Amino acid sequence: MKQVIFNENLCKSCELCVEACPKHIIEMDLDRLNVKGYHPAMIKPENIEKCIICGFCAIMCPDTVITVIK
Repeated sequence: MKQVIFNENLCKSCELCVEACPKHIIEMDLDRLNVKGYHPAMIKPENIEKCIICGFCAIMCPDTVITVIK
């Protein structure tokens, strides 16, 4: 089962993961703030099936917020 896990409290909304995603399914959660006061990155549950588990988002994240499990 593929998983993309976001440690949202480490996210600083740099949006590098959004830019790196070839499927354009990562977005900032504008409805919530993390403990640092930023809108964390996320993939909506209905979009997870579109993920190809390429790992580009995790590679681009400077704060190791994202873990990709194949």
